[in-house]
Amino acid sequence: MAMTSAIDRARQLARRAQEKTYEGCCTVTGYEKITDPKTHITEEKDITAYENEPCRVSYSSAPATGSSQTADSLEQSIKLFISPDIVIKPGSKITVVQNGRTEAYKQSGKAAVYSTHQEINLDLYEAHP
Repeated sequence: MAMTSAIDRARQLARRAQEKTYEGCCTVTGYEKITDPKTHITEEKDITAYENEPCRVSYSSAPATGSSQTADSLEQSIKLFISPDIVIKPGSKITVVQNGRTEAYKQSGKAAVYSTHQEINLDLYEAHP
């Protein structure tokens, strides 16, 4: 029993350390189909799932496998670090404010969930034309 509580305590400390690296906050919005009770017309509306969630966005770049005639292109990897307690649905819009800048992203892959945090690969969000 003592071993389990020691492991749980270590996880709590690791989670607190991870959360101290969060430099930003995010708002997660998604679309839900809402039916108007009077007109019976169904429309997709923006619904805020989470607001002002502490987080951190990390960037890394690597040269792409091919090169263009003008210059080698870079491929950028964007990763969101956030609490493992929230569930972000695929297709959600994630607006992050970090280091004085605001940027909108969308989830590009399944979240890797750990006991201390989760990591979500992101792509820049582009509104539908």
